[in-house]
This record gives sequence, structure tokens and C-alpha cells, in this order.
Amino acid sequence: MMTVTEKAAYLKGLAEMAHLDADKDEVKLIKAMVDTIEEMALTIADLEDEIAMLEELVDEIDEDLGDVEEYVFDEDDCDCDCCDDDCDCCCDDDYVEVECPACHEIICLDDSILDEETIQCPACGETLEFEFDCDCDCDCDDED
Repeated sequence: MMTVTEKAAYLKGLAEMAHLDADKDEVKLIKAMVDTIEEMALTIADLEDEIAMLEELVDEIDEDLGDVEEYVFDEDDCDCDCCDDDCDCCCDDDYVEVECPACHEIICLDDSILDEETIQCPACGETLEFEFDCDCDCDCDDED
């Protein structure tokens, strides 16, 4: 299959081989049309090249954006139900997921809040109390 540029060159060759009388108005019109077609074909070829480069660039940008979206919005690594607009912890290892016994809202708390032993549920205001038993193999005191 011939490209537009090749077809324009073919038409130009046909016009030149026809040995038409260059002084006639019809021949001048045909030559002008062939020249215009040739210019259009070259412009189209340039545009096709630019479109191909832009498509590659858009594909690269799309891949990069996908990486950014995965980094920023990825919730696949999150096992809790608290990753929404109200909770920005996204299950970091320094956070603990707690369910309010009154309203059953899932709350992500960081270790420093848990050290306070009581907090109010941000959803319903219920006071939540925390007691911890040491599950480690260390010789820690059971004062808590």
C-alpha cells in the first residue's frame, strides 16, 4: 500500500510524463493541483510523525501517572476498612485499628494515643478504654 507522499510523487510523475502543453490554462491548473497535493502529502507525513512521537510520550506519561496513582492512592496493601477520607493512616505499622463498641466505627490510632489508655470515639463520642497485656518474651513489668 502506498503512502500519501508516494501517491503524490506518482501523480507528479504522471503529469510530467504526459508532455502536456505548458502554455494551456488546463495544464497550469493541473500542475498547481499536483504541487498542492505534494505539499499536503508532505505536511500529512510530518503530522503522522509528530502524532507517533506524541503517542509514545502520552504512553510514557500514562505509565508514570499510573505509578504515581499506585503510590498515592493504592489501598491494596491496606487490610483495614478505615482507609477513607476520615482516616489518613493507611495502615502504617505504627497504627492500630480499633472498632468502637458503641457505633462500630473503625478507628486507626497511633501508639502514642494508645498510651493515654482512654480516648473519645470521633464518630459517636463514646469513651474508649485500652488495656494491654504484654505478649512478648521480655521481662517487662505487668504494671499496665
